[in-house]
Amino acid sequence: MILEVVDIRIQPGQQAAFEEAITRGVTTVIAKAKGYQGHTIKHSIETPERYLLQIQWETLENHTVDFRGSPAFGEWRAIVGPFFAAPPVVEHFMAVA
Repeated sequence: MILEVVDIRIQPGQQAAFEEAITRGVTTVIAKAKGYQGHTIKHSIETPERYLLQIQWETLENHTVDFRGSPAFGEWRAIVGPFFAAPPVVEHFMAVA
């Protein structure tokens, strides 16, 4: 299992609309992608414009090739992209033990 961690900064004052959009985008687009295994969405207490999206994928390629190379990626970005204050920072993690 690969964990994708996306650090998202949104425009001030857009929290409620963004939370609706990210939830809709994950459940209607990402959740249908090959290798998708689950997700969590976290909202920062100290930084109201910061969110962490964590997505579990079966393989790294399910995210980097299958999803990012598909039309679904454009659908996802159309839903959440308008809220971004800066490009999200994305990293992938795997279990050590």
